[in-house]
Amino acid sequence: MTVTRIKQLSFLSAVLSTVLSSGCMVGPDYRVPETRVNDAWIEESGQAVNRDTAIDAAWWKVFDDPVLVRLVEDAYRNNLDLRVAGVRVLQAMAQRNVMWGNLWPQSQAIGGAYSRTRASDNFAAEGFPPAPEPYWNSWLIGFDASWELDFWGKIRRSIEAADAELDASIASYDNVMVSLVAEVAATYVLIRAAEEQIRIAQNNIKVQEHAVFLTQERFDAGATSLLDVTQAKSFLAQTQADLANYRAEYRSAVFQLGALLGRPPSLLEEYLREPGKIPFAPRDVAAGAPADLLRRRPDVRLAERTAAAQSALIGAEKANLYPSFALVGSIGLQANKFSQLWRTDSWTGAISSGFSWPFLNYGRITNSVRAQDAAFQAAATNYQNTVLKAAQEVESSLAAFRGALEQADWLAKSEAQAQRSVNLSLEQYLEGEVSYMRVLQAQQTLLSVQTRRTAVRGATATNLIATYKALGGGWEIRAGLRDLIPLQMMDEMRERTNWGDYFDRISGSGAPGTPQAGK
Repeated sequence: MTVTRIKQLSFLSAVLSTVLSSGCMVGPDYRVPETRVNDAWIEESGQAVNRDTAIDAAWWKVFDDPVLVRLVEDAYRNNLDLRVAGVRVLQAMAQRNVMWGNLWPQSQAIGGAYSRTRASDNFAAEGFPPAPEPYWNSWLIGFDASWELDFWGKIRRSIEAADAELDASIASYDNVMVSLVAEVAATYVLIRAAEEQIRIAQNNIKVQEHAVFLTQERFDAGATSLLDVTQAKSFLAQTQADLANYRAEYRSAVFQLGALLGRPPSLLEEYLREPGKIPFAPRDVAAGAPADLLRRRPDVRLAERTAAAQSALIGAEKANLYPSFALVGSIGLQANKFSQLWRTDSWTGAISSGFSWPFLNYGRITNSVRAQDAAFQAAATNYQNTVLKAAQEVESSLAAFRGALEQADWLAKSEAQAQRSVNLSLEQYLEGEVSYMRVLQAQQTLLSVQTRRTAVRGATATNLIATYKALGGGWEIRAGLRDLIPLQMMDEMRERTNWGDYFDRISGSGAPGTPQAGK
């Protein structure tokens, strides 16, 4: 085959590629499923919920706690679940580019062969004389390719699905980040609340130890009965038991926080060396409009992109109902002697075309299309349900936050009165006006109110955290797709596999799925 002929075939292939790749695409064109959201938050009334102000990307800074800010930053850098989600993005990028490569000849190979043949002395094809030589050689080296043309858009639909799956993997990464930040903040609040409960218990133990001393002293003087002493000791033992429980809760929360930071169990002294206060929850929430959930919440975007991918797979499967067209070609060098193999007159080649139509499998393929359509309908419905649940989670979190604020206000007043009751009852007891039972009841009431108020203060903070999580805040702190995985992990992966420019694409500002020829 001459060089001119080769160029003609290459030009013909390019033309066919352009024409057929712009051909029809069977299957539905994706449309975002319709959803309904309210114009305003129901829980706006009665508290400062500002839907005209978008949620702050770094919402945890509203608590004005430097330790919490450090914890969130360190969890972002070191959490292992987040690293797994980052690697999943790389995996989706590679799978997307596999699909892109299917637009070109799907099978290509450079091959070679050598054969030595002996002709039979008693055989010759009709009309041809016997071979002049009983033995002859054949040397061959060439390039073969087969190309299924994307006439019905099967490959392009598969690329469309892979694009959506790549978007879904990025949304999944963001969803992990939203959950991570919220869990770090909520665990930190649990730790500070446990510290506060420990301090309350320790203070009450000191008061109750003094009460045991007073009742014992009065009993020894014959001014009271042994019942007062045993009741005082019983109440002291109960508070000491509560203290042991609070300490266990504290350590458990610290260990949980360490896991979120990607660390083995430790007491995290570098963060928690000094006792702190329960993070103060501001009374106002920048919530944005309900419609913002469709854009901001990663799990909503994940559900929508999953539906988009499934819609494209309907078309990819439906294309199997129609004939597939293919081009097969080969070009190479062939000669009887190896010394002649590289001569220009040793060129050889062939090109052929054909089609395949599995019409007898019509029923199986049709049912496969139906299965993909049902899967899309389920994905579309799941998207609608995700939007519905997102709005419900925001409203529920706002209601819980509002209720906790009101509870905290009333319990502050209750604690002040309970403390006054303790002081009055103790004065009256020392003067002999009341029994120790009144003192004991007042102390129990005070401890109960203090414990409950501390729990409510913690719940106020955690409910605000839950609100920000429900609003989908936190993932925006990542700069594009930079730092999806740490540099050390990139180096480890490079040692095992040639990743081409993939790491450059997730470390820069380029589109993550842009295919690079041959990479």
